[in-house]
Amino acid sequence: MKSSYLNTLDHQRDIMIRDHLLGRGIRDQAVLKAMREVPREDFVGERILERAYGDHPLPIAEGQTISQPYIVAYMTEALELDAADRVLEIGTGSGYAAAVLSRIVTTVYSVERLSGLAQAARQRLELLGYTNIVVHEGDGTLGWPEHAPYDAIVVTAGAPKVPQPLLEQLAIGGRLVIPVGRSYDVQDLVRVRRVSEHDYRSEQLCGVRFVPLIGAAGW
Repeated sequence: MKSSYLNTLDHQRDIMIRDHLLGRGIRDQAVLKAMREVPREDFVGERILERAYGDHPLPIAEGQTISQPYIVAYMTEALELDAADRVLEIGTGSGYAAAVLSRIVTTVYSVERLSGLAQAARQRLELLGYTNIVVHEGDGTLGWPEHAPYDAIVVTAGAPKVPQPLLEQLAIGGRLVIPVGRSYDVQDLVRVRRVSEHDYRSEQLCGVRFVPLIGAAGW
């Protein structure tokens, strides 16, 4: 019975890759490989395991969500990652997106505001053997300056504007991907490149909807 259930999840993962990722334009082979390798079912509650690979967000603890697979893949691809990169993630949540990132880059630093989520994600990632992820409990809008600069920064919550501390912690040549909007309900996914010490260039990628980014430099 267990073997049959695991085969069902494997089949659902194959459908996710084929229909929801490749079928919607994800082409980065490192991203596709990571999405295939990381078992999404390990990052959702037991009551919704059968929905783990559906292309929609799912609820996790403390009123937060795990983003739909396509958005995780899209944002990861938008970071234009290299294997040697050091990445800062704002909003650890269940740890799923950090796990995906960790299959592509050298080190992932992840900041989570909610202590319960931070502790659970840290324990989950350690149990599953993700040794190149460091989870920190704190205000993600302020980044994690101790380990800066970062080659890439990804924010998994919507901000009213791009937090200045994150811009300052981005390495020259680095990329920041973040949802930005003037309301809780609708944001634009924005990619910011640090061209030089004082020069940043931004572009809008697509419309998205994320939970609000709470903190000193957020909502």
